[in-house]
Amino acid sequence: MNYLRRFSRERQIWLISLPIILWVLVFSYFPMYGLIIAFQNYVPGQTMFGNWVGFDNFIRFFQEPDFWMIMRNTIVISMLNLLIGFPAPIILALLLNEVRNRAFKKTIQSLSYIPYFISWVVVASIAFTLLGNDGIINDLLQRFGFIHNPIQFLGEGKYFWAILTSSNVWKDVGFSSIIYMSAIAGIDREQYEAGKVDGLGRFGLAWHITLPGIRSTIVLLFILALGGILNAGFEQQLLLGSPTTRDYYEVIDTYVYRFGVQFGNYSYGTAVGLMKSLIGLTLVIVANKLSKRYMQTAIF
Repeated sequence: MNYLRRFSRERQIWLISLPIILWVLVFSYFPMYGLIIAFQNYVPGQTMFGNWVGFDNFIRFFQEPDFWMIMRNTIVISMLNLLIGFPAPIILALLLNEVRNRAFKKTIQSLSYIPYFISWVVVASIAFTLLGNDGIINDLLQRFGFIHNPIQFLGEGKYFWAILTSSNVWKDVGFSSIIYMSAIAGIDREQYEAGKVDGLGRFGLAWHITLPGIRSTIVLLFILALGGILNAGFEQQLLLGSPTTRDYYEVIDTYVYRFGVQFGNYSYGTAVGLMKSLIGLTLVIVANKLSKRYMQTAIF
């Protein structure tokens, strides 16, 4: 009865949310019935309720010769994105908050947002223009005598993780900082005035007032980021990677695409993708519980 009374009291909000709820049900939940093929040897055109193989597709992934290479690449790239890409927008938001010239501040904000709207195809083209054998960077290094032969930036695996992480940060840092800028804007200005009275400088204000003021936002976004810890990228690997760097760019998503789509092994690809999603869901639940217990902040 409490739920009915609450629904009646909030019926206008529910009516406004109805199109979004229907969209989520149709495009996010309804297709999930297809996950059953992860436990089958599914052949297109045949029934989806036959030829069950249990957990064979999951076991097969752990027995693949490339399993450790794929997991290493996925975890390393994800951790680099988390360790570098997660704090980057926070730092940018803190720096922009200290800019007093509004025109300059808005210009920097706009310039930092632009890369987010550039497709990975264009980003890959820029990378090849800069880092290719005949690219700008190799040309400058040769002109100034630092090197005699072009460096294979995009052809050697040892450079791939750094290039990929840099591209991800450059592309997402500006847009991701919007959330933190909004959180900073909600901090009571009187706290800054009180901090100045207590003798805090600009760094002290940022450390003792701004960061604690957006702590809950940082924690919530970090929990959500943990859910995508195995989302190490897809388009950027396919566009920037090459056969010579496969040992460094092959991650779970590209592996699923290759086996599930290109090779037509839909059941196996679905099983690997489902396993990745379950790991991400588990990490979100665990991180949420820990955050709720120790920091009194949680997403549910």
